[in-house]
Amino acid sequence: MFKYFSSRALRWMQTLIFAINEINQRTDLLPQLKLGFHIRDSCDDISASLRAALLLVNGQPEIGTRAERVNRDKSQERNVSSNLGCAAATNTISPVIIGDAASGVPLALLSSFHIPLVSYCASCGCLSNQRDIPTFMRTISSDTFQMRALAQLVSYFGWTWVGVIGMESDYARFAIQLFLQESEQYGVCAAYTHFYPVVLSQQALDELLDVIQMSSSKVIINFCSDSEMKWILKEVLRRNITGLQWIASEAWTTSKTLWDEFGGLLTGTLGFAFKGVDVIPGLMQHLMSLKQSSIHKSAFVAEFWEELFNCRLNGSVNSHSHGGDNYLDRLPCKGNEDLNDVYTIYLDVTQLRVSYNVYKAVYLVAHALQDMSNCIDGQGPLPNGMCADPNNVKPWQLLHYMKRAHFSTLGEKVIFDQNGDPTAYYDLLNLQRMPDGSLQMVKVGFYDASSPPGRSLVINDSVIQWPVGKQASRSVCSDSCPPGSSIARRKGEPICCFDCVPCAEGEVSNTTDSLECSRCSENTWPNKGRDLCIPKTIEFLSYHELIGSVLCFVSVLGACISLSILAILFTYKDTPLVRANNMELSFLLLVFLAVCFLVGLLFIGEPTDWLCRIRYPAFGISFALCISCLLAKTVVVLMAFRSTLPGSNVMKWFGPNQQRASVLLGTAVQVIICVIWLLTSPPHANNNTTNSATIIIECVTGSEVGFWCVLGYIGILACMCFLMAFLARKLPDNFNEAKFITVSMLIFFTVWITFIPVYVSTAGKYTVAVHIFAILASAFGLLFSIFAPKCYVIILKPEKNSKKNMLQKIKSKCAAK
Repeated sequence: MFKYFSSRALRWMQTLIFAINEINQRTDLLPQLKLGFHIRDSCDDISASLRAALLLVNGQPEIGTRAERVNRDKSQERNVSSNLGCAAATNTISPVIIGDAASGVPLALLSSFHIPLVSYCASCGCLSNQRDIPTFMRTISSDTFQMRALAQLVSYFGWTWVGVIGMESDYARFAIQLFLQESEQYGVCAAYTHFYPVVLSQQALDELLDVIQMSSSKVIINFCSDSEMKWILKEVLRRNITGLQWIASEAWTTSKTLWDEFGGLLTGTLGFAFKGVDVIPGLMQHLMSLKQSSIHKSAFVAEFWEELFNCRLNGSVNSHSHGGDNYLDRLPCKGNEDLNDVYTIYLDVTQLRVSYNVYKAVYLVAHALQDMSNCIDGQGPLPNGMCADPNNVKPWQLLHYMKRAHFSTLGEKVIFDQNGDPTAYYDLLNLQRMPDGSLQMVKVGFYDASSPPGRSLVINDSVIQWPVGKQASRSVCSDSCPPGSSIARRKGEPICCFDCVPCAEGEVSNTTDSLECSRCSENTWPNKGRDLCIPKTIEFLSYHELIGSVLCFVSVLGACISLSILAILFTYKDTPLVRANNMELSFLLLVFLAVCFLVGLLFIGEPTDWLCRIRYPAFGISFALCISCLLAKTVVVLMAFRSTLPGSNVMKWFGPNQQRASVLLGTAVQVIICVIWLLTSPPHANNNTTNSATIIIECVTGSEVGFWCVLGYIGILACMCFLMAFLARKLPDNFNEAKFITVSMLIFFTVWITFIPVYVSTAGKYTVAVHIFAILASAFGLLFSIFAPKCYVIILKPEKNSKKNMLQKIKSKCAAK
């Protein structure tokens, strides 16, 4: 595996040198001290990083010539030193280390030596553990905040089904773990989580791309560096996979090399980049100050020069570091090479992010030394608060001041938290193709961890350019459940995979993806969409609806017919037909029937407690009066016939007074039942809200025993009346109302026997309607069965309404016997 030279890393190194030179030239910062430095190459390798760091903290001198060190160390160890103001250049212990760029955990072992370590690019959240790594600080934000930002980003666009991939490294593993934890609270699920090796073989690429292609998720978050991303994109291009929405980690968000080579695949990519500056005054001039005459002073610069101009410096032996090309075949450098003649990322200062973090890291050390120099006894890190000597700096003493440092640089306030992390701020960038065809990373939002909860992420949707179409693609495992339904989890699948179940009767959900439906209150009911509780419909048998109007009309009509027949009979009260059929009881019966018809009106309209307490007793007593009258009439007919027999004086025991008394006595029993009912558990109005979209205002009987006793007593009277009428069936027609009473009782029994099951099985206003119908039907049955024949004779056959005709019929009847 060959390591290629990084021009970006050289720019970072030069930024460090520039910042140190700038501080050494200032009179307001460390006027009595000069900063020096010793730079070693980590070669992007953990073992090389550790070796270089240990050499720095142990103060080991370098042994042998540069050529000998190169041949000895396969990690290509290179260094450059400047120890301005230092006593010795080769054996001075470094009190602080700035670097490196990687998030490798092993480097944190330097905490065992109590050496402050300031990283400008190691963002792994694992490095914020001050208990295990107390000497670590950094000028880049912790990935903990970036993962929160990413979780909010995917949630903002409704992406609940995302693919998460990353290379096998501490950085990617900790980042993915944090992202999955943060995204869970937003209902975001990982369609897959896949790790691939740092060295991507074809087999590893095939496995990764197979996972991506087989998944339904089109949104992919990748935690890697630009070098790994490059190989992945090459395979994506080879397989012609399109329509992917890439979400970049900050490690490759701003990689210009990726834009230039794979712009067509990455257009629309979103990613966070830590805060940078547009310009560091004087840095460009410092970067351009490289001349061939001075590049031999630094192995880094020499190798950069040879790589950039594809030439060989006199006396250079860097053939091992050029990826295996024939370095010795290169032409010698001419000496007139100029940085202005070529493009190099080394001079690209359009987006100074990592370089700015290096710049801040140097100033962190400088301000810590400044605070140490300005220390007042009693506030220092030594016992009894004594101050440290800035001319003899101990690493742990410097760390004491670094932890407390706060300063401003290039207009930004730099503050560190208890974990040694700066305040997190990220720019949200979107790779867009400009009208001229060029590609640019455009800022479309930002994440500020210092903002109040819920307002930390700000996105300008209108300026985002998407990979496909003009809006964000959909990436969900299951479509959202609309209001009126709830989520039903699928067993064994992620929480983002679910079914939508309509809310049960009486329940609503008014939000999308509701976890459960809520039950409406007793007085409300779901609307048709089951997303809103609306007031229940008030239901009772009203005069204003058709069935109520019809029953009201029939009740009044029945009363009018009863009173009309009463008027007819009263008009012809002196005729034999009327006199022969117990005129007084007939008049009473017609009045009571009219009352029965009018009682039906008490069952129409909105029930109240008083109305309920009146309607049931009125119904029971009115029918008791009617049946009692019929019973008295039947008894009178029987007694009248028997009184015509020789020696019989029965009628003297059942005269008019006894007839009235029997009616009153028969009704009195019903009155007593009703009084007991009203005193113990009277009927009352009730709002019935049980499992219905309506509030049924109804009269409840209070005591079921009382209600059925009232009906039962009416039934007993009707049975007695029917028995008497049956016994009088063979009496002469002139005196015989028995057959009409028999018919009326049969109708009465039919109506009320049918009434009972229908009454029990219906509900609401229809129960009341059935009750009224039974009252009207039975009343009409009594009215027409008994009085229709009489009215027929009186009005249409007046010649038959004579004493002679009646006596003739009686004689013929007796003769037949």
